[in-house]
Amino acid sequence: MSDIRFSLPGPDTITLSGHTVDKLIRTGDGDAALLYLFILKVRGECTSGEIAKSLRKNTGDIASAMALLSRIGLIRCDDAVDPPAPEPDEADGPRRYSPDEIKREMETGSGFPIIVEETQRSLGKILSSDELERLLGIYDGLRLPPEVILLLITHCISESRKRGGGRMPSMRYIEKAAYTWEREGIFSLDRAEQYLKELEVRKSARGIMKTALQITNRELSESEKRYVDKWIAMGFDPGAVEIAYDRTVLKTGKLAWNYMDSIMNSWHGKGLHTPGEIMAKDLKTTKSDTQSGTKTPEQKFGPTDISDLERMKRLLKKIKEE
Repeated sequence: MSDIRFSLPGPDTITLSGHTVDKLIRTGDGDAALLYLFILKVRGECTSGEIAKSLRKNTGDIASAMALLSRIGLIRCDDAVDPPAPEPDEADGPRRYSPDEIKREMETGSGFPIIVEETQRSLGKILSSDELERLLGIYDGLRLPPEVILLLITHCISESRKRGGGRMPSMRYIEKAAYTWEREGIFSLDRAEQYLKELEVRKSARGIMKTALQITNRELSESEKRYVDKWIAMGFDPGAVEIAYDRTVLKTGKLAWNYMDSIMNSWHGKGLHTPGEIMAKDLKTTKSDTQSGTKTPEQKFGPTDISDLERMKRLLKKIKEE
């Protein structure tokens, strides 16, 4: 079968973020995806009956698709007859759940009650209504599988204990980590375990870089981590980071991250990632400057200068004799 290229006419193009597309794909429901596209197309200005007719679906299918889109936070779904308007493409925050929704989820026999029970056991407390809402958002809104959520919570507890001397993580902390996992596409135990191994390797590399940067009494901030992770991804040797740090401090008097990053970017563009490569380039540049740009100083006393000096001596001697 030959390759076929498709294009959409500009004025009628509908743009979706990767985040929204991922949500629709993970539902595995073609009716929900089709309904969402239709609602965007007509801007919600259509009744449920008209939607069913346009999409050649029965009203029951449309109602089910609407409920699914509502659960994953793409539309606001009330009991009104008219279809709800779609949510903004990138949600301003996690979807909110009412106490009744939480209660229904606890009574449906889904995986959520098990997650609640295991989370409470792991954290050693009964979850508040706000914490239950956040946990439901992870399960229902982000669609993380139960086994992945439980591994996530175990990981968050471990990280929190390392940082806070045995303190348990807040549900807000767990929720933030869940959004990171969702963005990283972690929807299976295998992928979660792989991600945690990658995280350990990254943390080890960060520790080495911290030593090169002479940061010993504190953790890196989030912004600093982004710089360090970037340099690691570029392939820089810790020794190269030490050289860049030294030059940054000599120039600015402190660890100026932006200035140091400009050095790293320049080296990366030249393919210099180790101390040996950097020093070899510096030596080559110095030799080139000496040969082409700097003149050899002239002798202070050449033959002409010596002759003039002798003449002056004879003249002074003659003056004294007179």
